[in-house]
Amino acid sequence: MKFSIVTPSLNQGEFIERTLDSVRMQQGDFAIEHIVVDACSTDGTPDLVQQYARAHTNDNYKLVLICEPDDGQSDAINKGLHRASGDVLAWLNADDEYEPDALELVASAYRKNAFLWCFGNCRIVDIQGAEIRQFITWYKSVQSRRYSYSLLLANDFIPQPSTFFSRAAFGQIGELQRQYHLAMDYDYWLRLGREKRPVYIDAFLARFRWHDTSKSGSNFERAAREALGIARQFSSPFSPPLLWHAFHCRALGAVYRALQ
Repeated sequence: MKFSIVTPSLNQGEFIERTLDSVRMQQGDFAIEHIVVDACSTDGTPDLVQQYARAHTNDNYKLVLICEPDDGQSDAINKGLHRASGDVLAWLNADDEYEPDALELVASAYRKNAFLWCFGNCRIVDIQGAEIRQFITWYKSVQSRRYSYSLLLANDFIPQPSTFFSRAAFGQIGELQRQYHLAMDYDYWLRLGREKRPVYIDAFLARFRWHDTSKSGSNFERAAREALGIARQFSSPFSPPLLWHAFHCRALGAVYRALQ
């Protein structure tokens, strides 16, 4: 089988080599296609990716660089997904990483049951890679083990870096909505969830890097409001999940402000 991993990139040269390593060094009976979609970074990222590709490309690992302007992160991810040729697809941001055995765990789950989509747990790490905010990780893991579509409407708990979907799912659901810039993943999970319950892998698959210059790190309240607006598109007004989501949005904002 083959994985296609899409990485949208803009001036993340400080982190991207660790991201590339975390994909390339995955071990298992599968091939990897890693597609970096760079929006003309000015920090040397395109040159770094090209050098990395020349040094490491082989029969089981191919690194592709698309370097051109885009209309935002969703547009960049869509470009990569349309280019992808793998059986299982995902996107991994240029400052995040996979855990060492992530793709083997996903491949094993896919071989047992060719899922439409799956997700696992995700650690939160700082710039140096040290784990932080374990309570948030624990809370999301508890929610993940209790997954239902109603619960997903009430709370955006599925971690984007540790979520994977099949080529068939992309063909069925379509591309990311370009109008969303912070919670486009949540919209996609809700669209997938309407079609099929995900396979949950109770293991850590990825590491999300929290830093002040990341989109999530600097815009968590805007992201929460965007997610609430998305939830409204998938539920009736005053439904219990939507009311809980509104409360959760305010509570989450208070928690993250306290952690600043």
